[in-house]
Amino acid sequence: MPTTLIERLARHLAAGAGVDWSQRIDRAVGIIALMKTPDQKMSRAGDETHWRAMIDAALRQRAALPGTKDEPPMGAGTDEEGEAALPDDPSPSDDGGGWVQFQQEKQ
Repeated sequence: MPTTLIERLARHLAAGAGVDWSQRIDRAVGIIALMKTPDQKMSRAGDETHWRAMIDAALRQRAALPGTKDEPPMGAGTDEEGEAALPDDPSPSDDGGGWVQFQQEKQ
């Protein structure tokens, strides 16, 4: 039985495609990463900080999946681009800003 969100999504993406679910891990990670920024209705419904922490926790689980021991394409503990380190403790805190993801507008 799949245990992580990444694995469940990868298995769904592989269903009927004639490929092993582990070949869909990168796609699953990409989809989950897209969910990191909630839309307006989601933001009004709950706490964005907790939502982002949950998505970060899901993304960190990639390191434990098949094919990631020797060649982690995004690396454990980084964002989907592998550019920003994710915190070891994803829980929200009152110690300033904590971990913040900055996005630059493409020109």
